[in-house]
Amino acid sequence: MSGQSSPEIFVIGTASLDILHLANGQTVPAAGGAGMYTALAAWFAGARAGLFAPRPDPLPKPLEPVAQYLRWIGPVISGEELPRLEIEHHGRGQATLLHASWGAEAQFVPAIMPAEVFAARVVHIAALSTAERQLAFLHTLKDRLRPLVSVGTYARLVYGETEQVQQLLAQADLFFMNENEANGLFGRLDQAQTRSGALLFITLGENGVLVVEGGQQTHIPAQPVTELDPTGAGDSFCGATLAGLVQGKSPVAAAQEAVIVAAQTVSAIGPAALLAGQSQ
Repeated sequence: MSGQSSPEIFVIGTASLDILHLANGQTVPAAGGAGMYTALAAWFAGARAGLFAPRPDPLPKPLEPVAQYLRWIGPVISGEELPRLEIEHHGRGQATLLHASWGAEAQFVPAIMPAEVFAARVVHIAALSTAERQLAFLHTLKDRLRPLVSVGTYARLVYGETEQVQQLLAQADLFFMNENEANGLFGRLDQAQTRSGALLFITLGENGVLVVEGGQQTHIPAQPVTELDPTGAGDSFCGATLAGLVQGKSPVAAAQEAVIVAAQTVSAIGPAALLAGQSQ
C-alpha cells in the first residue's frame, strides 16, 4: 500500500473484471467494481484508504496496481470467483447492465470483518448484490458505534428492494445516489432530504451534484469533460468526497473537489486516470 497504514477510510465492496461496451463503439476489458472505484478515488484524493473485498490469488494483471495503493484485505478467492460485469454505455451517463456474476460475494460477510475496518474514521458500504447484504454490514458497524457509516446504492436495488434501501438511508450517516435513484426514493429531487446530522449526495450527470443537509439543498455544477467511459463516475465522486470530509472540508467543498475527480475518471477507460497518481 505504498507505505500507508491505518486507513482512515475503509470501503466494503468488491473489485471485478468488467467488459465495457462504450458509446463510441469500442468494447474493452477493464478493472471495475463499486468498492474498487470508491476506495481508489479516496486514495487519489489524498486519503489513506482500505478496501475490504474478496481478493483473488494470484491477482489478475488489471487489478495488480490497485493493490499497490490500497490496504486490500478480505477472503482469498480464486480468479474464477472474481465478480464480473458486462456494461453497455449509451452516452450522457446512461448505461445498461447486461450481465452480472457476483462470484464469491456470498463468502463476504460481516462476521469476518477485522478490527482495522472498525477503526477507520469512515466506512463506506458500496453497492452489493442486494440491499439486505448492505444492511447486515451497516448493523454490524452501528453496533460498534465507532466509524461514520456511508452507503451507496444503484437503481436495481432502489426499485427492487425499496424498503431495504429506505432503511439504509434512514440509518446511514452519509448516502450517495444518482438522480434516477433519488426520484425512485423521493418521487422528485426537490423532495430529497435527510434526518438531522446526516448528509445525502445526489449525482446529476452533466448537471452536477446536489448536496442535501436536512431540508437544505446546494447545487454544484459539473466539471466540463469529454466522456469516454462513465463506468465509475458516481463511485469516484463518492470516494473523493469522503476523502475531502476526513480532511476537514465542508460537505460542499468536498463535493466541489470530487466533481473534478469524477470528470477525470470518465475521461479515461476504467480506473486509468485514478491509477495515474494522486491528485495532490
